[in-house]
Amino acid sequence: MSGNFGFGFAPQDPDDGKDKGDQNFDMSSLGSALEALGRMMQSGESTGPINWDLARQNARQSPAQREDNGVTDAERAAVVDAVRLANLWLDESESFSATNTAAVSWSRGEWIEGTFPAWERIISPVAEQWQATLGGVMGGEGLAGLTGELPPGLAEGMPEGFPSDMSQFQDMLGPITGMMTQMVGAMLGSQVGQGLGILSGEVLSVSDIGLALTSNGEPTLLPRNVNVFADGIGLPRQEVLLYIALRECAHQRLYSHVPWLRSRLEDAVAAYAKGIHIDTEAMQRAMEQVDPNNPQAMQEALSGGIFEQKDSTEQRAALARLETILALVEGWVDHVVNAAVADRVPTMTQLNEAMRRRRAAGGPAEKTFATLVGLELRPRRMREAAEFWAKSDADRGVAGRDGLWEHPDLLPTAEDLDDLPGYWERDAAMKGLTDSLEAELAEAADADESQDEDGDDKPAA
Repeated sequence: MSGNFGFGFAPQDPDDGKDKGDQNFDMSSLGSALEALGRMMQSGESTGPINWDLARQNARQSPAQREDNGVTDAERAAVVDAVRLANLWLDESESFSATNTAAVSWSRGEWIEGTFPAWERIISPVAEQWQATLGGVMGGEGLAGLTGELPPGLAEGMPEGFPSDMSQFQDMLGPITGMMTQMVGAMLGSQVGQGLGILSGEVLSVSDIGLALTSNGEPTLLPRNVNVFADGIGLPRQEVLLYIALRECAHQRLYSHVPWLRSRLEDAVAAYAKGIHIDTEAMQRAMEQVDPNNPQAMQEALSGGIFEQKDSTEQRAALARLETILALVEGWVDHVVNAAVADRVPTMTQLNEAMRRRRAAGGPAEKTFATLVGLELRPRRMREAAEFWAKSDADRGVAGRDGLWEHPDLLPTAEDLDDLPGYWERDAAMKGLTDSLEAELAEAADADESQDEDGDDKPAA
């Protein structure tokens, strides 16, 4: 599904621009104004398609960050106990061992700082494509179809000396393309920062959105958010903390033992980003409706769908891969956690139901991708994925089930999850063929060995 970064320009003073029609148009003045605007939006040294300095500042200034009181000693001790017990139970339900048994407690601010490098890797490919696409449009490539006279409403509001022909208007855009790129980087940085700030107040652990946001394998929880979640669903904080610790430890074990998983997910996001484009027809329609004397109307026009991407065949395929891998990760975690708990936690049914409701309502994973990456994830595949892992466990055992993570080609596709009965039929047929081939090879090997032994028993001539 397509998303929208919601680009728009900040509202301006309504008095700005009064009587501009009485002034001659001065290109150098426009360049100076844009340069000043760029300096205002630039915060610190920033390279690449996103102003990451601005993103970090906005994230740390969010309401969730202002309400962050850190982590108490009691909360840290509770996390240590929960992680220790979680790892002990998970040893019984999965073949992946804990590579790092440290128990880390983060505040919301520490989550921002600790996961920031991962967000740079994940979001940058999308932002780079936005920047490249916008650069092509501003350089005239995308505006090649905008010809003829300026729309009447736009032309009437322009100052004296402003070109009246669209082709001349395109020529003027060339010198300011770099400044527009800088402005887009600042706008993206602002929006990314806002998204991360909101997310920091919602995530329960470092792997809560399903992606690997750290690489050290340390189970990391946000006790403040866990307590808020527990109070919201009316369940004991201690049991909710243990449940989240189980899920976090399971995620960390999986990402530590499956080296291809992290890059596969990030590659799927990058593949989706390659299909992003700017709707130049929407841009032309917006320009026709712009009232230059109404900055708010201009902002609404520029943010009203111009930057929406329409999913191409390649994007839909990339999205399906991303959805499927994340669903398989979450389904596996659901299965191994439930197997580890068994009847040890009285509220396990309520905890699972609360997590399902959280996903269905659009949990952090869906919100994150919709806001920051520009695409939405469908949580429905997680149920099918959990069913897949349960049957794999029953048919293959714990080691055989986890062995399917050895290579991505061993895992089901999106089409397979949509038709699990058909998948199991094909899998059984393939297994039967493999078993038959292995039996024939073993029989041939036994025959060769017997022939060799018979030959050795014969007396020499």
